[in-house]
This record gives sequence, C-alpha cells and structure tokens, in this order.
Amino acid sequence: MIQQNSTTTLSTVYQRNTRLRQNKKMSQTTPRVLVVEDEKNVAEVVERYLVREGFETTAVHDGREALDMIVADGADLIILDIMLPGLDGLTVARKMRESGNNTPIIMLTARGQESDIVLGLGLGADDYMAKPFSPAELVARVHAVLRRAEGVAGPSGPPLTVGGIHISPQERAVTLDGKPVTLTQKEFDLLLFMARNPGTVFTREDLMERVWGYDVPGDTSTVTVHIRRVRSKVEKDPERPVHIKTVWGSGYRFDREQEA
Repeated sequence: MIQQNSTTTLSTVYQRNTRLRQNKKMSQTTPRVLVVEDEKNVAEVVERYLVREGFETTAVHDGREALDMIVADGADLIILDIMLPGLDGLTVARKMRESGNNTPIIMLTARGQESDIVLGLGLGADDYMAKPFSPAELVARVHAVLRRAEGVAGPSGPPLTVGGIHISPQERAVTLDGKPVTLTQKEFDLLLFMARNPGTVFTREDLMERVWGYDVPGDTSTVTVHIRRVRSKVEKDPERPVHIKTVWGSGYRFDREQEA
C-alpha cells in the first residue's frame, strides 16, 4: 500500500512508474480511462459508452483505491467524482498535482456544488460535468480533452498587452500591473483567445467549440464558471469588468479599451 500522506513518496513512485510506462507507450494505441465513481451503476454506464468508442477502461469506487491505481498504473485520462468515500475527489486531484501528475481530469459533480467546481478547476481539473449528465456528451468531452493533451502545439505568437494585463503566449504567463497572475491551463487559453479577438461577441457555444474543442451541443456552464474565474484574476473590479464584458442575451466580448 502506498503511503498517501507523503507527497514526496507519491512523487517518487509516480516518476518511476511514468518512466516504466513510457517504454510501453509506443506500442499502446488504446487510450486508457480511469473512472472513479462510487455509484457503481453510473460507473458501469460510463464504462459501457467509453468501451463502445474504443477506450480501455478501469473503474474504482473510492478515493484511496483511485490514488493507488493512479500512482501504480497511470491512465491517459481520469473521470473523477468529487463525492467519494475514503478520499474525496478534490483531495485526490490535489495529491496528484502535488506529486507532479498532470494526467487530464474531468470532474463529476452534483448540481449546485459550484464551490467544489471552482476548487476543482483551481486544482487543475480540465473540465467538469454536473449530474445527471449525458454519457454521450461525457465521451465527447473525453475525446476533446485527449485531443488537446496529445501533442497539440501550445499557443505561440507575440505577447499581448491590454491595459495592465500582459499575456505571453509562449511562456503561458500573465501579469497584471507587473504582478504574476496564476491561471489554470484553460483559464489561460480562454483569456488568450478572447484577447486575440477583441470586439467579437462569442456565445458560450462558440467558446466551447473554439477554446474547449467541443463540437457537440452540451452543458455550457463550464464557460460561465471560467469567465467568472478569469475576471476575478485579471479585472481590477470583477463586478464591473473593463475587458471581459457580458453581452446580455448573446455571450461575451473582450474590449481592449475602457469605455469613456
């Protein structure tokens, strides 16, 4: 049994096992998805849909077992429920990131758990879905997250400066009035995309397709949460944003200049 209260131990074991798995990576063509869900009927349905799409799946039903399996066997993507026995999903995600494990995570939440959603995204989760959800939409999101993770070139181009916001695409770094701003990967992608397209109104569906890579209809609430988080980090007064504006009934627009 791996000692899960030691970040150093987790990191060492994870790095060792990652090197071992890299030797098999060239011959492995089937993406491996770990489903961490305590409701066994939900896990079975998710696995069934994933297998139909050609994924290799494993399901576990508590947080401690999940963390052991993540460290020992790894996965290409993890579907992680927040409410778990043993260790909750947020703790599992935190321990993963602290150990240097950057495996993509899609979190599952109960509706109304927005505080948990914000915490999960802040810990580096790539996306979330609220229960009840469409298994077909979840599979589509798995495809999209893996496409982004599999060798897609990072953003490039010259730095952008808008007001006090400075964005460096190559370094994936943002400063506000010269002070570093910590953004998750998706928050950075969203800010960069909007800053590169000033004055254009994007619906939530537009942003899901252009920033998240989802080409099927679905729940767009993740866009709303990310917009709110980015505003809280780069707007001096998030309640009265200067740059990331809501266009009521339409979507969002990035303004380069403050209105008079």
